[in-house]
Amino acid sequence: MRKILYVFGLLTDADVAWMAGAGTRRRVPADGTLTVEGTPVDFLGIVLEGELLVSARGAGHLARLGVGEVIGEMSLVEAAPASATIRAARDSLILSIDKAALLDRLGADDGFAARFYRALAVFLADRLRSVTARVGAGPDAPAEALPERDELDAVVLDSISAAGERFHRMLKVLASARPS
Repeated sequence: MRKILYVFGLLTDADVAWMAGAGTRRRVPADGTLTVEGTPVDFLGIVLEGELLVSARGAGHLARLGVGEVIGEMSLVEAAPASATIRAARDSLILSIDKAALLDRLGADDGFAARFYRALAVFLADRLRSVTARVGAGPDAPAEALPERDELDAVVLDSISAAGERFHRMLKVLASARPS
């Protein structure tokens, strides 16, 4: 959940409302595939329910993603195909925002673009720090041996309450819409 707070903490209510309105809820059954390594990704996703597994050829299992995680962000920033395969560990629900629609909005609204790309940079920096900590601890290190982050980044700390409210408000709006 902390990941989406990084993103929503830097966006406005209007930005989040646009994302909720532009996106579609997508049910993914257990073992269903969201992305396939080496193929194009045409959406940005936010995990609303469930759990996803990330794996890559030659590396095996890389991560488990839960509620509030973002997927497809690397393919949004660059045109490269998916760097990993993402499957649902159990029945899951994703907010899927069409990449072309998001890029159009980013190109048309400089304020939204600045907030969105900053939020994405903070999110990716946090993800890189987490991976670096896991790699530094060694492949066989138990979870309790991994360093913990003391607190949320100061950039979003002041807006964390608003970010949580935005996420919960988006969930309520999306709950009234039918999944595709």
